[in-house]
Amino acid sequence: MNFTEAQVLGQVAAFIWPLMRLTAMFIAMPVFSIRAAPAKVRLILSVAITLAIMPLLPPLPTIEMFSYEGFMIAIAQVMIGLLSGFIVQLVFSAVNFAGQGVALSMGLGFASMIDPQNGQQVPVVAQFYVIITTLIFLSLDGHLLLIKMLLDSFTTLPISVDGIAKAGIWTVVAWSSRMFAGGLLLAMPIIVSLLLVNVSFGVATRAAPQLNIFSVGFPVTLMLGLLLMWITLPDISEQFSGLLTNAYDLIGQLLKL
Repeated sequence: MNFTEAQVLGQVAAFIWPLMRLTAMFIAMPVFSIRAAPAKVRLILSVAITLAIMPLLPPLPTIEMFSYEGFMIAIAQVMIGLLSGFIVQLVFSAVNFAGQGVALSMGLGFASMIDPQNGQQVPVVAQFYVIITTLIFLSLDGHLLLIKMLLDSFTTLPISVDGIAKAGIWTVVAWSSRMFAGGLLLAMPIIVSLLLVNVSFGVATRAAPQLNIFSVGFPVTLMLGLLLMWITLPDISEQFSGLLTNAYDLIGQLLKL
């Protein structure tokens, strides 16, 4: 059996370029990108999926892998995978942002723990919301839907030098402002309620200066905050589902699905 160098490089390119798109998505998407998830798991999943879809891919461009055009194709595949996972990651960042605002309003900003997503210390309330939304994300098969959308993108966005256009990147940048707007919408009911409680304690302190506001206000604020978290949890879950739907709509727009 004789193989030319061009044939060998063509088969390697047919494996490497889809692998780059899939690996970049697994690096950026929630759940799989946490530090607790071993890198071997992401690599094994990427290799297995790539081997499964290689016979189904459209014809690849006849471009040498170790050329300028081949390098640009590799960059385009990495950008497609990273943006697909990054958009969904922004939704979880909005939840984390909302949890930090709620924790500071309750007076639990000092109670923090390590976030497995980024390895940084975040308030416990924020971590609670992230865990709840992660379970919702997995129960809705959000990770499977993202993988399916990326696999379908090999047909709508075939492997070529032309990846996501500049207008699409600016669309993602503009949509990232939804992280702050969505976080405020998630946390606003609790923050406003606790603000009214603090204003009431301020008025009571002015009326009765001998009242120790720190010994009375902190337990009340803490208990009321936990009660409001329990009451508003269904609404937060519904709003998170709405943000997740908008994120997938944007991914479908970028991938031309």
